[in-house]
Amino acid sequence: MSRPGLAALLSFFIPGVGQIYNGDILRGVFWLIITPGFWLGTGGILGWVCHIIAAATAYNRAEDKERLRYGMGQARAPEART
Repeated sequence: MSRPGLAALLSFFIPGVGQIYNGDILRGVFWLIITPGFWLGTGGILGWVCHIIAAATAYNRAEDKERLRYGMGQARAPEART
């Protein structure tokens, strides 16, 4: 059972751990690899951006999985690009 708040908190402190907690192993590994690269490559400027994006995506994925698990409707569809 994924709890959105816990997934977001885990991914905020260590990007990728919230995704792994949700069961999205490859997404978690992606964030675990990309975030240090942004920290080192930009001198820390974009590292925080990765932390926030990873936390937001972990929260959204956990929320979608929870909705599907408890039959509270469908997961959100990705927004259409025009």
